[in-house]
Amino acid sequence: MRILYLDIDSLRPDHLGCYGYPRATSPNIDALAAQGMRFENVYASDVPCLPSRTAFFGGRFGTKTGVINHGGRCADLTPQGETRDFRSRLVESSLASQLTRLGYRTASVSPFPRRHSAYQIFWGFHETIDTGRGGLENADEIFLPVADWLHRNGASDHWFLHVNMWDPHTPYDTPESFGNPFAGEPPVPWLTPAILERQRASCGPHSAREVPHITPDLPASWRWGVGEIASLDDAQVHWDGYDTGVRYSDHYIGKILDELDSLGVLEETAVVVAADHGENLGELNVWGDHQTADEFTCHIPCVVRWPGVTDHRAGQADSGLRYHLDLAATIVELAGPAGADSVRDAGWDGRSLFEPGRDALFLSQGAWSCQRSMRWDRWILIHTVHTGLKEFPETMLFDLDADPHETTNRAAEHPDLVREGLGRIESWFADAASVCPLGDPFDVVLAEGGPCHANEKSPMWEEYCRRLESSGRQGHSDWFRTHGGQPRSGW
Repeated sequence: MRILYLDIDSLRPDHLGCYGYPRATSPNIDALAAQGMRFENVYASDVPCLPSRTAFFGGRFGTKTGVINHGGRCADLTPQGETRDFRSRLVESSLASQLTRLGYRTASVSPFPRRHSAYQIFWGFHETIDTGRGGLENADEIFLPVADWLHRNGASDHWFLHVNMWDPHTPYDTPESFGNPFAGEPPVPWLTPAILERQRASCGPHSAREVPHITPDLPASWRWGVGEIASLDDAQVHWDGYDTGVRYSDHYIGKILDELDSLGVLEETAVVVAADHGENLGELNVWGDHQTADEFTCHIPCVVRWPGVTDHRAGQADSGLRYHLDLAATIVELAGPAGADSVRDAGWDGRSLFEPGRDALFLSQGAWSCQRSMRWDRWILIHTVHTGLKEFPETMLFDLDADPHETTNRAAEHPDLVREGLGRIESWFADAASVCPLGDPFDVVLAEGGPCHANEKSPMWEEYCRRLESSGRQGHSDWFRTHGGQPRSGW
């Protein structure tokens, strides 16, 4: 078996045609979904980038390993300590190590480990190719080493190739020569002038008033997009930039598939498309970033075309609730007869995508805010401990069937659901943290001053408070100076 894992940073499923998006962003991914299966409700357990990929490639929830942040103690795996033998148990149980023991040649084309000093992502790979620009690569720059690797290895059997693309991630820097395939198409109808007015009166890094970070000054690297969302037209420009990045990645996915076809191995290669996390495109007043434990940061696409496994399910969709850890476990289980035993022996938290879905998912964000969530049925319940310079209440409940863009907090209308959900969140995370070498990693992050990207001890905190004061939002600045990252009480 040959396995190609296409890992597209910041790709949200509802901006793909195979998940119902009306724009033609993803013809090649859509074709793979038609030939294989689409898993509709897969969520990254720990977001954003570093916690998510550490969990995926290591097979364990971040609350168990302690990796939930982009800085501080909770950005690094804790050493195994005195029980470590000649080889580390964590290294030997990684995704690539397990596939290597199953007889696969393993390779990764990705700048991610160096970008985040997260070399656990590379653990166990025979060959790693750092494309060198720290996530600012366009898909054409990723394609060249991928094509070279396939020319050298693609015709052989038993390989696993991880390919990491970045185009949907900000800055929106798709080459100008590619153009805007979506110019003139109508805006997404969920954003209204009233919602935008509320957002502009609110606050936060990457909010409507400060899309690039904490000012509206758009760096030169942003070929597409705007520095602030002052109108629905600005929102459209922003969405066009994101969708163009998706289409550019998809274009080069087509080229990779063409390379496999030219080698005569495409039909017998398993192809998986997923992401490390999704992206908020205005939801919860986050524009082009991944700062929450909500539907849009945590929900990811998952398309699997696996010869001999999905053939008789071509075009089908599975709606079960699943973690991205389940995708990692499925890859190993399908890789060979001993795969299921390998996953079990490694003590991974994931299970096969082909088992029944879970009754609820528990999600964590610790790099931009400190939030824990439960996703079940039609609901997502978000409990905020540290706002990350946002105007978040302590509790948010959204009905995703009636309100798919999280515009109306329903917590006050459903106190029984909230009480039960908060109890389940507390219990689940307490159980997970009981095996963490650091104790509860949220306690560690809060003791350090909060999440990496909105830490109360950083110069950025005071700088943004001054920005709020100078832009007519003194009330928010007063709150942050007095209460730090404490959320507004209630809902």
